[in-house]
Amino acid sequence: MWRKLFGGDAEHKPPSSKEPASPGLSVPQNMLPRHIAIVMDGNGRWATAKGSSRSAGHEAGARTLKRIVRAASDMGIEVLTVYAFSTENWKRPHREIDFLLRLFDTFLKREIDEMHKENVCIRFIGRRDRFSDRFLARMEDAERRTAHNTGVHFNLAANYGSQDEIVRAVRKLATRVAEGEIRPEDIDEALFSNVLDTAGDPPVDLFIRTSGDLRLSNFLLWQSAYAELYFTETHWPDFTPEELKRAIENFAGRKRRFGGLTTEE
Repeated sequence: MWRKLFGGDAEHKPPSSKEPASPGLSVPQNMLPRHIAIVMDGNGRWATAKGSSRSAGHEAGARTLKRIVRAASDMGIEVLTVYAFSTENWKRPHREIDFLLRLFDTFLKREIDEMHKENVCIRFIGRRDRFSDRFLARMEDAERRTAHNTGVHFNLAANYGSQDEIVRAVRKLATRVAEGEIRPEDIDEALFSNVLDTAGDPPVDLFIRTSGDLRLSNFLLWQSAYAELYFTETHWPDFTPEELKRAIENFAGRKRRFGGLTTEE
């Protein structure tokens, strides 16, 4: 249903038969999204529907995340960025916040060795000023150990909000102007992108949100300026590599204009 509603002006492109398809996909390599962003929504709703606790939903969501990171790597995706914990999530009950932070810590402790072996490069984006020293050390260790890996670049957005990120970027540039390092007229889209948390990554090509809500929720607003949107009613714990494959194939069938026209129009 969502693909019909939010396919926009999508049209099928002619196939590029000479390009090899990515494993498990009927999509030529040159038509894959380079950067996929995911709002992992619906853990609580999934748990409620099953008569379980929200904590059980978050645990199931963590298992799904592991499968999706591996699937993205196998499919040849360059960058995967997921919304793990937003700046607004601090408004949730303290018990749930504490559980989520412990879950993040446990996830890193259990999975870092395997992800490192699978050549995943891990980076955290967002503010780090509200995390414990122990969790910060875990984050920094994961980043340091995987920094030179050449597989999928896996960004975990933790204590992240896009508006906060943009304000922080503006302050960095304002400081550089005040110190005489750059002039105001030196600031352009490329320079601004390079002071965001995702510096060095390509823009988001495919933005996926699970669990039926139809909003961006302050996630990667600058980076997703021309992203293709894909909404699914599937709750995050039930989101499978097969559905990721469908989202990518749907993306490959869209004609991206970036505000212009194609030669066929």
